[in-house]
Amino acid sequence: MYGPEDHWDEDDGPIVRLFAVTRGRGRTGRRELTLDTRVVDRGAGPAPQRTEPEYVDIIRLCRTAQSVAEISAQVQLPLAMAKVLVADLIDDGRLEVRPPFETTIDPARDIGLLHSIARSLREA
Repeated sequence: MYGPEDHWDEDDGPIVRLFAVTRGRGRTGRRELTLDTRVVDRGAGPAPQRTEPEYVDIIRLCRTAQSVAEISAQVQLPLAMAKVLVADLIDDGRLEVRPPFETTIDPARDIGLLHSIARSLREA
């Protein structure tokens, strides 16, 4: 009889494990999950349904809003895998999606910043 510990072979490496965690899924149908989409832990509600370390790490990281790219980098997962895991947590109601940061460009301010940088470089 095989136990849960018999499912993993040390030589298989982390990618095989990730495909097992995502049940072979390499993509998600959630188009809103882009590099700069931010997600945050809703914090309320029942304990997480998913207890794999990757999910736990994502939930912990998302105590403050994080972009999908930041999650991928911090948890050291390929971006496609991170999106699948984040989508699972959204579907579970554990994470919520927030729009990317709005960036407004003020050319006058950018020029002032560039002048300030140039001035400090000349003084160095």
